[in-house]
Amino acid sequence: MDAAENDTGRPGHAPSYYAATANDRSIRPALRGEVATDVCIVGAGFTGISAGLELAERGFSVVVLEAVRIGFGASGRNGGQIVNGYSRDLAIIERRYGAEKARALGAMSLEGGNIIRDRVARYAIACDLRAGNFLAAFTGKQLREMEETKHNWESHGHTGLELIDRTGVAGIVDTDRYAGGMVDHLGGHIHPLNLVLGEAAALETLGGRIYERSPATAVETGPSPLVRTRDGVVRARYVLVCGNAYLGRLLPEIGGKIMPVSSQIIATEPLEPALARRLLPAGYCVEDASYVLDYFRRTADDRLLYGGGVGYGGSDPHSIVGAIRPNMLKTFPALRDTRIDFAWSGNFALTLTRVPHVGRLSPTVYFSHGDSGHGVTTTHLLGKLLGEAVAGHAERFDVWASLPYYPFPGGHSFSVPLTVMGSWWYRLRDRLGV
Repeated sequence: MDAAENDTGRPGHAPSYYAATANDRSIRPALRGEVATDVCIVGAGFTGISAGLELAERGFSVVVLEAVRIGFGASGRNGGQIVNGYSRDLAIIERRYGAEKARALGAMSLEGGNIIRDRVARYAIACDLRAGNFLAAFTGKQLREMEETKHNWESHGHTGLELIDRTGVAGIVDTDRYAGGMVDHLGGHIHPLNLVLGEAAALETLGGRIYERSPATAVETGPSPLVRTRDGVVRARYVLVCGNAYLGRLLPEIGGKIMPVSSQIIATEPLEPALARRLLPAGYCVEDASYVLDYFRRTADDRLLYGGGVGYGGSDPHSIVGAIRPNMLKTFPALRDTRIDFAWSGNFALTLTRVPHVGRLSPTVYFSHGDSGHGVTTTHLLGKLLGEAVAGHAERFDVWASLPYYPFPGGHSFSVPLTVMGSWWYRLRDRLGV
């Protein structure tokens, strides 16, 4: 059976391992009629739910509108890796935006992971939280770059990094592909759909209302903003737009500054526990240092979850298994006869700068999107900052909002092919090891 035909147990979700093993199978109602609230949030992914939870904890009334299901987009489909920092290193951020901005962003760079761990503990969220991730290097050049990154991170207070040489790789991942790498002991991995579902349930215990199958059709950005859906209206003091790669054309003035990009993941059948431990003895999640990278980890039931690939504009290969399984076998030849039980894809939002796009459309309408592949942690941070800003403490939010952002060159017709052409150069560099 093709994995896309699997019954996930959560109608409306992608046919993923996560949907098949979701803890919460309840369906929230669609919005009918008119409701009023302090804050209306568009999008029930990590950013929107994180912001909603922050606001509810502060005593605000919150309504969340979700076009399909909670965690329908990247928040419920991603690799589940808690990767600290941003899609661009702090050294690059300093060269672009100056030392002051780099210090400010560096001071926040571990916060997303801390928010996740705090909420998992506070609300007893069952999401298979495990510690540790490993950034794998193919070449000596990549190892040297990791050493520079380690020194830079340590200057910002991150002391949880450990460089690993080739001999040390065997204690982390059973493959001969890597020349070494770097462990982040403050990283880790989770079941992302169960995390966002658990956070949504926590929001509801604090009085938050979540409406599924209620896509926003219009956002009015005046002093008394409102959000329209097909069958309802939300009147609010503030609106937070958190649609990310699934924003569509709701707000063209910001939608043109992100591009949906797909990534594909497969999950094997459950492995023999001894084999699963041999492949990944430390239990860390792993990603490599290539421009178009592979990422993988063990699940709680000893499957191997292996992802990679990139589809600019949100396109997918003809066969997800055909695209991803060969890379898995390069890393783990012992899995040649292993069945693939699930295959799925999801879109994340890319910005031209590879730095999240954050700002205001009016004094009452805020937005955050474009986490560019580092969304698990960054969405939690930026959701918290959205909540802080609504509560009148916008200093940290304004650091992000002050960064320059640009539309993708080529407009709607040519932005994807131009981006693909640029990616070829970096793929060639990866192959040549330069």
